[in-house]
Amino acid sequence: MDLETAEPKLVIDASIDWVKGTTGNEQKIKLSTTTGYDSTIFPAVSGADIIITNSANTVFRFIESPGTGEYSCFDFRPVIGETYTLKVVLNGEIYTATETCIGVPDIENNITQNNSGGFGGDEVEITYYYRDNGREENHYLHRILSPVSRFPDYKAEDDKNSQGSLLQGFFSDKELKAGDMINIRLYGISRSYYDYFRKLLAASGAGNGPFQTTPGSVRGNIINQTHFANFAYGYFRLSEVDVVNYTIK
Repeated sequence: MDLETAEPKLVIDASIDWVKGTTGNEQKIKLSTTTGYDSTIFPAVSGADIIITNSANTVFRFIESPGTGEYSCFDFRPVIGETYTLKVVLNGEIYTATETCIGVPDIENNITQNNSGGFGGDEVEITYYYRDNGREENHYLHRILSPVSRFPDYKAEDDKNSQGSLLQGFFSDKELKAGDMINIRLYGISRSYYDYFRKLLAASGAGNGPFQTTPGSVRGNIINQTHFANFAYGYFRLSEVDVVNYTIK
């Protein structure tokens, strides 16, 4: 049976990632549209004017690489705790979102490996650690990419029951072997993004990457100020990110 395809809607991927140890000046925003259920290609959207401003009204302009739907900025200045506003102007409509840049603790350098890990004791498992900030409410996004995974493995969590504690992250798979490199990324995220991402994970279904589809029930923080009903999918997020690579022994 052929599935009916809904009218394409704008998708704004405005994920600002400030990787520890970098200035964070190079950032990218991607515009595309939703597509048919069976398609893996999301058509690029060109011709938008995109800026981000901070609380001092400093303007950071994102310029498109022609025809790609990818808009880049090379002078962005991320500051933890600073509030930023995104403005996208496209086809006479204005889309906006406001978000705070969220910090993240370091991943500690004592990653451990257990070759009899996992629920069944037959998987190679790694454990990494990071110290929660006990002075505030924190939310985290984990992203782990390995050679044996079709999509990155994601997890969103909070510190509701672990204020100030040394927290652990895990990843395991029976197909992992010596020499495989695991890329671990830990993001600081806002409470609102935490809620959004958990809904996105649930809507995407088990075994699928949460960004492979755009579930119709999950809307982010981007508002169409011109025509409210013509909303865009996607989310404006600003995160400090710690990145660690671990090689399986």
